[in-house]
Amino acid sequence: MALSRKRRPATSEEAAALSSDLRLRMIRMTFDRPLTNKELAQRLGKDPATTLHHVRKLVAAGFLEAMPARAGNRGAKEIPYRSTGLSWQLDNSENAVAVGEAMLHAFLGEVADIGLRDVDQSRLVVTVDPEELKQRLASLMDELAAQPVKPDVPRVAIYLAVYPGD
Repeated sequence: MALSRKRRPATSEEAAALSSDLRLRMIRMTFDRPLTNKELAQRLGKDPATTLHHVRKLVAAGFLEAMPARAGNRGAKEIPYRSTGLSWQLDNSENAVAVGEAMLHAFLGEVADIGLRDVDQSRLVVTVDPEELKQRLASLMDELAAQPVKPDVPRVAIYLAVYPGD
């Protein structure tokens, strides 16, 4: 998708980190509330060792940051992680296929978790300059991404695809 504001190209490490649907879901889950590795594993239905591997890759690439440690059950030390917002600041056009495939699988996994009943879908074929449409949609997404987190406003996820209608 054309970008409405300048983004820097993703490094190979960043692109590799974004090429995993599980890691993309982890970035989304930690957008406005820090979660521990154990909490991520529970929400994703994965083994904590598996999610820890992915958490470490996301931290190393700058997509997650560790928050101050806290005491968990039975006094165990837990480290919550929060999204840095870096993923929205990158141009992934050099890795569009790998990152795009991960985005699609992340979307499908999230929809499978919540069920189609809770997904508001639309589908439309229009006659419009594709670049103009992508630019306008990217501007709207940028505007929404720049809004501050408001605890009293529900979170929603948006998956957007523009493709030839023929």
